[in-house]
Amino acid sequence: MKQTYDVNVKEFKPLTSPALIKEELPITEQVAQTVIDGRKDVENILRGNDKRLLVIAGPCSIHDSDAALEYAEKMTALREEVKDKINLIMRVYFEKPRTTVGWKGMINDPDLDASYNVDKGLRNARSLLIKINGMGLPTATEILDPITPQYIAGL
Repeated sequence: MKQTYDVNVKEFKPLTSPALIKEELPITEQVAQTVIDGRKDVENILRGNDKRLLVIAGPCSIHDSDAALEYAEKMTALREEVKDKINLIMRVYFEKPRTTVGWKGMINDPDLDASYNVDKGLRNARSLLIKINGMGLPTATEILDPITPQYIAGL
């Protein structure tokens, strides 16, 4: 009998479980507090209880962790400078929603070479979000894939 499923699948590469990656890359109390406070601030602004302007700004998509950390350092300083009037949050996108051909983003192809090491990409994304939140800078991202939130949504 001829196979009727997975006929265009070249290979399967199992992903490390979200629980194992979270164990490998745990968050600290400081990181958790940044996330919690950041979410509370956004909620208060959206409800009208905080009159500051909410600004989510950052690169179109992350492809270089070192450059993203440099950007985050500058944004952290600016966040402190404008904190009375603006709640500044760093946009950290790892996936490219409008790309149909070409590079799909750091999670899908972290080495920018079509090797599609998603396991590495998920680790890189989680690690970067931990470092940025560790600076006291809340992050915002757009999650496109239904698997990704299990790895990074807590950040």
